[in-house]
Amino acid sequence: MPPEAKLSHAAALWTLKSVVIDRLSIARGADNLGVSWHTANTAVLATGRRLLIDDPNRLTGVRVLGVDEHVWRHTRWSNRYVTVVIDLTPVADGTGPARLLDMVPGRPKQTFITWLETQTSAFRQGVEIVARDGFTGYKTATAETLPDATTVMDPFHVVALAGTALDQCRQRIQQATLARRGRTGDPLYGIRKTLRTGTDYLTEKQRTKLETVFTNSEHGRVPSSQPSPSQTRPDGSH
Repeated sequence: MPPEAKLSHAAALWTLKSVVIDRLSIARGADNLGVSWHTANTAVLATGRRLLIDDPNRLTGVRVLGVDEHVWRHTRWSNRYVTVVIDLTPVADGTGPARLLDMVPGRPKQTFITWLETQTSAFRQGVEIVARDGFTGYKTATAETLPDATTVMDPFHVVALAGTALDQCRQRIQQATLARRGRTGDPLYGIRKTLRTGTDYLTEKQRTKLETVFTNSEHGRVPSSQPSPSQTRPDGSH
């Protein structure tokens, strides 16, 4: 079939379902239909917009909104980031998975503000919670555009921050006990990945390894560094 050919409604719908539900690539769908990549891609975009994006009820009932940034282009030129907007209401209600609502080029707070302002006032008034990543711009955008909504940090980034704090603690103890960075063979360095593993996923070998390190008195609580004389007041306080 030539590149400028068009697919039938049934074929376009089948290709869209293959991409959205079965997670097939456009190239795979094109091969299955015996058409060019451009023909399949054009059909998917047109059918997806008609059935999904232009659906007037698509944003109805959104109470919990998720917003995050994503690296879209792994290149040094042009805008590499997009703002991803997700409906987390089904997850909060336990009725189903999250729904992708939109992907907008850019990640400044104005990008999210502009997206919110293009929605209806009924949509904005219905949003109760906005789950975001650590980017403060999204929090500011929510406060300015959705003043009655509550902003929270999503679980993924909460766990990521906890993991980072755990790494910093391990590195501080490593420096305090051995006065250098971790090396192969060092007990604390050897459990760096195991420390980030959930308890339910630990093997018996990993549990034994952690217990061995934790029972070592050298890896107990290490006091924070004392303030320098210049930070100490004449009365001895700091």
